Amino acid sequence: MTAKPPNLQLSPQSWWGWLLLISPFFFWGTAMVAMKGTLDHTTPLFLAGLRLVPAGFLVLLAAALAGRSQALSWRAWAWIGAFALVDGALFQGFLAQGLARTGAGLGSVTIDSQPLAVALMARWLYGEQIGPLGWLGLLLGVLGIASVGLPDQWILQGFDRAANLSAAGAIAPWGDAWGDIWSSGFWWMLLAALSMAIGTVMIRQVSRYADPVVATGWHMILGGMPLFGLSAALETQQWQALTLTDWGSIAYATLFGSAASYGVFFFFAARGNLTSLSALTFLTPVFALLFGHWFLGEVLSSVQSAGVLLTLVSIYLVNQREQLASRWVRLWAKWSTTPTRPESEELP
Repeated sequence: MTAKPPNLQLSPQSWWGWLLLISPFFFWGTAMVAMKGTLDHTTPLFLAGLRLVPAGFLVLLAAALAGRSQALSWRAWAWIGAFALVDGALFQGFLAQGLARTGAGLGSVTIDSQPLAVALMARWLYGEQIGPLGWLGLLLGVLGIASVGLPDQWILQGFDRAANLSAAGAIAPWGDAWGDIWSSGFWWMLLAALSMAIGTVMIRQVSRYADPVVATGWHMILGGMPLFGLSAALETQQWQALTLTDWGSIAYATLFGSAASYGVFFFFAARGNLTSLSALTFLTPVFALLFGHWFLGEVLSSVQSAGVLLTLVSIYLVNQREQLASRWVRLWAKWSTTPTRPESEELP
């Protein structure tokens, strides 16, 4: 019988515990900034492959050192292959293409809206309840993502129309902006978010046949190989213009943004801290927005800022819907059962 690893004390006094807890979200957010900073000197598909394959080997090495089971049946390989296609090749490929066309901060906001899609798919596939707070979060998420991705003039003209202002001449700018939508990185990021959401739902089946950490390592390797193949066929000058700083940024995105962040994430997940992890999902785009502004000079419009705020609130509501609902129920029960003084005692 193996001894259960000691729980990490995540109290305010254990500052190093809190640092470890938020580190995956810090790494994922800042890795977006690191990848964005190198795209002027490399190509998207090549960069996506570099982030996956080396990290996959590191995860497998860590799993072997930790004594995790490496045995895989044909069903396990089949699910890992599907997981690699969706959450590896498609997700990282779409993400890199989106980063080439949009900012790291806005891209991270769109990517991390995937819990909204996960909630809907889990409701459809597994019958999981969403609840009133969840539906409110989904509505806010739709409004937030629309504000982030749609051209500002569309949003502002929509408010003008709602206020019964003249719509004359408004159709032409909308038509002009339509082409800008498809040339922006928002739709690539949205496809990446949907790929990640499908992969998140798939991991439940993958874990039935394989150790989740081992499956994660193999899905990175298998998912990165097609990206390298597509890069060789479709892209040129993948690494020739990369500087020493660029290689450092790529190493950071690979080592910390993939391998280390997944390792720490599974470390806490194995100790039952899933609630804490899900509550901190919104930190990833916050870190990406802050560091994107500091290092890349990315600036949001007022409409985009409002959309970011709505999206972050929606992610929190969807992730924490059960905990918030039960807390409100307890407060209501406590309030409704509080004894009141008789009327005769209310006046002196």
